[in-house]
Amino acid sequence: MARAKPTGLSAEDVERLRAELATGTPPAVWFTSAAVGVEAGRSGKVVAFTEPAEGDFIQVRPTGDKDDLSFSPAELTLEKPAPRKRAPAPPKEAEPAAAPAPVEHIYTPAPPPPKPKPAAPPAPKPAAAATAAKPGGARKNKPAEVTVTLASTAEGEWTVDVQWGSKRTLKAAPVAASAVAQAAKLLPAEVDEAVESVLTAARERHLARVEQLRAELEAAQRALDELNG
Repeated sequence: MARAKPTGLSAEDVERLRAELATGTPPAVWFTSAAVGVEAGRSGKVVAFTEPAEGDFIQVRPTGDKDDLSFSPAELTLEKPAPRKRAPAPPKEAEPAAAPAPVEHIYTPAPPPPKPKPAAPPAPKPAAAATAAKPGGARKNKPAEVTVTLASTAEGEWTVDVQWGSKRTLKAAPVAASAVAQAAKLLPAEVDEAVESVLTAARERHLARVEQLRAELEAAQRALDELNG
């Protein structure tokens, strides 16, 4: 009875692998016939999961390789394939029996026959054109997605966050408002309009604050002049 082809990972299988990886032990998986660039039935170790959990989000290191590759649940299975049967060795050819010892005869040699004309050598068969095998394309890791987030405060201060794949490489780093304004002008008009509205509101608040401080400074100066007068 033919063995059924292994099926891909179910949602329960993925959660089971996540839990086992969280304990510090990379769980073992096997590749199905849907895997691209890896032989079906080959084993590997799950080393990481990327986010979001869709597409090729399971990082696997195939047995014998040093690189981590990305796969989808359909390309992996928990079903260990049956061991392959080894082909029987071909039977040994029987050794030829030893030839009997020659018997000596005494005879008068006959005249040698005329030498036959050498036959023309057979025409060489045209060599078949060698077909270059297409090298199996090495599977490359999909580049991680990068998310850049700009945020502003009520005082007009700006910060930037950078999310690279599943890692946050920069968090709330301060950015000059002039740099944000310059970059916004190179982006779609909606981005420039939103940034400019924040900058305008910040300018108005700071201008009002400057006017208030200027008035307080003038009042203090007058009071000082009266005390000195």
